[in-house]
Amino acid sequence: MMQLFFASTSAYVRKVMVCANVLGLSGEIERLDSAAHPVVRDERIALFNPLAKVPALRTEEGLCLYDSRVICEYLNARAQGHLYPKNADARWRSLAWQALGDGIIDAALLARYEFTARPPEKQWQGWADAQLKKVAAALSQIESEASTFSEQPDDIGLIAIGCALGYLDFRFAELNWRAGHPLTAAWFALFAAHPAMTATHPHV
Repeated sequence: MMQLFFASTSAYVRKVMVCANVLGLSGEIERLDSAAHPVVRDERIALFNPLAKVPALRTEEGLCLYDSRVICEYLNARAQGHLYPKNADARWRSLAWQALGDGIIDAALLARYEFTARPPEKQWQGWADAQLKKVAAALSQIESEASTFSEQPDDIGLIAIGCALGYLDFRFAELNWRAGHPLTAAWFALFAAHPAMTATHPHV
């Protein structure tokens, strides 16, 4: 079996597992416990990824892969899936959506780490606010395109966006992102109901 350092709270791990579910590969992945942290290094993860970050996957052949983008593309190739459009314009749009979703996760993580990983005397509200401004800008872009989104997790870009929105619900419920983004909210209500999304819902 493939082995994956796993954390149910990680939006990037969720992204990998949504892909695995869609591609029919989830049963071929052994989930390994991990405790990734920006300060306290988990040396177990470093066996697969020198950065000690999740997700980190090792194939049956011993090939170690890390970063959700690499792992998702590997899983798609392994299953001969269709999560990456072959048409040039559609492919670039999909990859841009993936970058947008991943960017939301990156910014939200930095905002969260400011108050969960730093000691109180070193915390900077302005930094966290600047990260959440990125999130707000990305949400506005998603709203402008949401009417074109498929309701199925059949595109890597939409999977990334879906996992990002799920992470906001999980860690930043106070943002109430749905209030100003009705098209995105309507799309996500349908997208999040797909079995691949419900099976990977984050939990502590």
